[in-house]
Amino acid sequence: MRKILITGAAGNLGGLLANYLKDDDIHLNLMYHKKEIAKELLERKNVSIYKVDLNDKETLSKCIKDVDTIVHFAGVLFKSNPEKFLPITNIQYFKNLLDIATESGVKKIILISFPHVEGETTPESPAKGILNGTPISMHAITRLEEEKLLFKECEKHNINAVSLRLGMVYGKGILMIDTARWFAKYNILGIWKKPTWIHLISIIDYLQATKNAIIKENIKGIYHIGDDGKQTLQEFLDDATKKWGYRKPIRMSNKILFFVAQIFEISSSIFGTRSPLTKDFIKIGMVSYYGDNLRMKTDLLPELKYKTYKEGLNTL
Repeated sequence: MRKILITGAAGNLGGLLANYLKDDDIHLNLMYHKKEIAKELLERKNVSIYKVDLNDKETLSKCIKDVDTIVHFAGVLFKSNPEKFLPITNIQYFKNLLDIATESGVKKIILISFPHVEGETTPESPAKGILNGTPISMHAITRLEEEKLLFKECEKHNINAVSLRLGMVYGKGILMIDTARWFAKYNILGIWKKPTWIHLISIIDYLQATKNAIIKENIKGIYHIGDDGKQTLQEFLDDATKKWGYRKPIRMSNKILFFVAQIFEISSSIFGTRSPLTKDFIKIGMVSYYGDNLRMKTDLLPELKYKTYKEGLNTL
């Protein structure tokens, strides 16, 4: 039986993937740090649970033993001052994982990334899969460094390296979507005025593409995971809020949005709570991004269930 390690399996996208794979002929090693793994996964015979600190290499060896493929989600989000912790939690922690993985006979390592690592891209000039982009947000800068580490180390050790650059995953149960819906419910959902291109992918298409990246042979390199739609973030949120029965997002000035983010970050620092908005989130959000999905459609997902978000609007 193929053995798969999912890091960050208690998180949003990692947890959804673990649940999607639980009935397959796959043994799942699910790694978590603080947040617990979902209850429905705990007592399954094909699931093993590991509490791991990516800052401590010694805790990694057991969960990687005999693993065929690693899917890496683990990271820190919704916390104040990401500029300070992301170089550690993204780059150093991922290096620790790579160091143990390359010693353990792992055959494939899949990093969950995003098109922002190439800087601003659009449907007319999409991200093509380069590693010399010029991102401006700390989330994208550090994720690009992770990608460079991945391909460098895997080439040395003859491991298949895969970067899945996800567009924004939409649907019920996606934390960012649920947060937007909560803000919209109380008429406090805001968005900047400048139209921003965004690449989208439904939950089911994200899950199937990722599953195929795991189970199919000869999958390597960079894949942009996105549907065929071409839309702005503003258009998507306008349609989403209409579907929910709420007022469309308020168009706000950049100054107001950054001020609100600063308030959230200050509150997060003082009370030790999550910060649903940070200045770096706004920076990354304001950058248009759109990936060339041809490799995805050739190798991973020839048929999309939802070709555009308008087809998948009822999944919100």
